[in-house]
Amino acid sequence: MSQLSIIIPVYKNQDSLGELVQQLKEMNKKTKTDFEVVFVVDGSPDQSYSVLTQLLPACGFRSQLLLLSRNFGSFAAIRAGLQAAVGPFFAVMAADLQESVELPFQFFERLKLGKADIVFGKRNRRSDPFFSALFSQLFWFLYRTSVQKEMPEGGIDVFGCNQVVRNQILILEESNTTLVGLLLWVGFQRDFVLYDRWARVHGKSAWSLKRKIRYLLDSCFAFSDLPIRLLSLVGLGGMGLAVLLGCVILFARLTGSIGVPGYSALASLILFFGGLNAFGLGILGEYLWRTFENTKKRPNFIVYKKQEYEGARKEGRP
Repeated sequence: MSQLSIIIPVYKNQDSLGELVQQLKEMNKKTKTDFEVVFVVDGSPDQSYSVLTQLLPACGFRSQLLLLSRNFGSFAAIRAGLQAAVGPFFAVMAADLQESVELPFQFFERLKLGKADIVFGKRNRRSDPFFSALFSQLFWFLYRTSVQKEMPEGGIDVFGCNQVVRNQILILEESNTTLVGLLLWVGFQRDFVLYDRWARVHGKSAWSLKRKIRYLLDSCFAFSDLPIRLLSLVGLGGMGLAVLLGCVILFARLTGSIGVPGYSALASLILFFGGLNAFGLGILGEYLWRTFENTKKRPNFIVYKKQEYEGARKEGRP
């Protein structure tokens, strides 16, 4: 039985998998920790699944390989890996080699002491391109100020947890939510491990601007009442503006400053409240859509294929 399960979601990572597996093999030789690695191929359109089927049988460490029926997103892939993993401790890392393979074992060292239930990786330094790092900082600043204030600066990409937290996360079968948001929401005792994020060597990140915006919207609607409060404030502001505008129009009418009676006021009110109504309907539609999605009770992922590879057993362990 493994002590530590390492979950690695895989999407368009075929070029980095050979080096990743090699680093894990070297880690298996020097660590005394009995571990397994759960690779979850998230409907990747490249040859990631084929590459892993060739590498894992001879990798030397215990592993599982899951292939999802389509691309469900990295958080759904992580949930699939958490569900398949045996534990009793769990760690998540990326497949792009931007974090050290030693990081999950640092999580494990903290977790087994029993002083923390969740250990988050906190970036000490990042080697991303300038504009990518700048937009990332802006993104996480908006997240911290508008969604969850306890989110660390620079966000969270990797983490480790014990079985209690893992079981609670798997119970929360929500659609259009974020795993990191749920990890912060459930509470428990937390700890942090500082690490350096290295520059990406292979491929291009799938963490596009579109995905970031979707992530921020999902988080905002799932963990914050900001959209509704914002709509209320805009509505109150619109009412105040309408009253003020009405007073101005009345004054201008009495002083004979308006050449065409009612035109300016009517046009302004129609444009303003028409836009306000459209904005309000959009926000309510987002909530209704998310409510509808959750009533369907569809699974967050579908496992298409699954293989297990025993690997070499460590000396002195069953």
